[in-house]
Amino acid sequence: MKIRIGYELIYDFPQPTPMVMVLGAHFTRASDIIIPDYLTTSPSVPITPYRDGFGNWCSRIVAPAGRFRISADGLIRDTGLPDVVVPWASQSAVEDLPSETLVYLLGSRYCETDRLTTAAWELFANTPLGWPRVQAICDYVHHHIQFGYEHARPTMTAWEVFNERKGVCRDYAHLAIAFCRCMNIPARYCTGYLGDIGMPPPYGPMDFAGWFEAFLDGRWYTFDARNNIPRIGRVLIAQGRDASDVPITHTFGPNSLVSFKVWTDEIV
Repeated sequence: MKIRIGYELIYDFPQPTPMVMVLGAHFTRASDIIIPDYLTTSPSVPITPYRDGFGNWCSRIVAPAGRFRISADGLIRDTGLPDVVVPWASQSAVEDLPSETLVYLLGSRYCETDRLTTAAWELFANTPLGWPRVQAICDYVHHHIQFGYEHARPTMTAWEVFNERKGVCRDYAHLAIAFCRCMNIPARYCTGYLGDIGMPPPYGPMDFAGWFEAFLDGRWYTFDARNNIPRIGRVLIAQGRDASDVPITHTFGPNSLVSFKVWTDEIV
């Protein structure tokens, strides 16, 4: 199948303002790209690409004062298959984990393992190791949190989500990630596109999505505590410890976001 992906972000800047953006399809999907989702700006400005510490491709610009538009429109090939489910995937002992996964066992800006460890062990100590334990965490988080865009708060952490019992997709991911780390399972945050392909209507407003990956049986597997079912057409943009590592845009100065549109549609 083919999926059209893209976005349009319109800002007002009172002065020239540096920006960092993480907006392109992840390099692991490079062989699937039919029409590249090149980042374009209006008015046109120089764009400097770089790779961050997690391997994500990022872009730097200086947005001019006034109305400024950032957009992309690409086409990507997808298998059309749902997320992989491997119930027998095992959990490695910490001492046997690859060194590069250890950072994903540590607390981070939005995932306070120090505050959640006691609760995690009380909730999940008696669950089977490996995939069943991660799934038990997803089940708990899925049923524990009330979803609503009105609950979105840029400073909300996993600890606050646990106590307030409300949030958006990134909050589901942060709480599940924190619980996994507390149970000695490396987990990392993912951001990307996730449309309603294969799902019955009605459909909600389209936005970028947040989910997570857990390291089991020597590889990373996708989990989604918000939806908690395998989904079709997930297109990764970036990975990091939590959302603070992979902001879609980061502006270094005052601004107003005038318009925000995201699309991910199956092309028949």
